[in-house]
Amino acid sequence: VFSQAADSKREQFRRYLEKSGVLDTLTKVLVALYEEPEKPNSALDFLKHHLGASAPEIPEIETLRLEVAEMKEKYEAVLEENKKLKTKVKVY
Repeated sequence: VFSQAADSKREQFRRYLEKSGVLDTLTKVLVALYEEPEKPNSALDFLKHHLGASAPEIPEIETLRLEVAEMKEKYEAVLEENKKLKTKVKVY
């Protein structure tokens, strides 16, 4: 009796996944991964990318762009400082 109840719950859940399109979507993504000639290093990242889970929202993209611009400025400043310090070291 216990086994039948568990089987029934599993079947209900399977039907739910099928009805909501989850099984079809997962199948398509897994087939795409299977057919990928060069398998990615991270299958999980591949799945996230193809399921859209890793696509940041527009505000997130803008925030990241600003952060990258700031980091580039800091990087350039550090390179310039490094250059000056190397010149000073040569003098000594």
